[in-house]
Amino acid sequence: MNEIASSSKTKSKIKLKGKHSFDAQAFLDSAGAARRVVEYRRSQEIYSQGDPATSVIYVQKGGVKLSVVNEVGKEAVLAILGPGDFFGEGSMAGQPVRMGSAAAITPTTLLVIEKNEMIRVLHAEHAFSDLFVSYMLSRNIRIEEDLIDQLFNSSEKRLARTLLLLARYGKESQPQKMLPKVSQEMLAGMIGTTRSRVSFFMNKFRKLGFIHYNGGLHINTSLLSVVLHE
Repeated sequence: MNEIASSSKTKSKIKLKGKHSFDAQAFLDSAGAARRVVEYRRSQEIYSQGDPATSVIYVQKGGVKLSVVNEVGKEAVLAILGPGDFFGEGSMAGQPVRMGSAAAITPTTLLVIEKNEMIRVLHAEHAFSDLFVSYMLSRNIRIEEDLIDQLFNSSEKRLARTLLLLARYGKESQPQKMLPKVSQEMLAGMIGTTRSRVSFFMNKFRKLGFIHYNGGLHINTSLLSVVLHE
């Protein structure tokens, strides 16, 4: 795994909400004996398919692409993650190696938590356990929605939904104004269509005012009408 030196600013001690209260977010924002903060450049590999699965990873800043490659070398993009997301949790379910690859799509800061430390904190700290379980349940719902999307919706609707998810629509009070740099090839891999189809729909969305380019790709909430339209 290629790593860049951890920032000293992130190695602060965990703060407690009260005398005996564990602060789950402070734990995720800081480094410690069995967890380290690591920074990655854009396009830098975090881990590769087949690497030993020894940790769970939390995104503090930036963006991460999860992908898998089949035996003939074709890549499928599984997800694009952002701040507040976990990945690599398969290590806790008995997976000895990584089932896919992960790479930074922007300058990214991650908290890498060793598997044994993750298990210890989940057992010892209810606040952290509640946060993690809530995240995993939400992610399971998202996977089910993705499957339904693939089975029943057009590629245009799938693209609109994917863009809204990348803009973190519904997860934060306001969607972020500009998306991480995501290529049309990557979008095509995520929704199961061709790059030319993605290009066609992106031009259509731009003409309708659903997206615009100004130093990057900006998503307007009006794009939701494409997803809701029957």
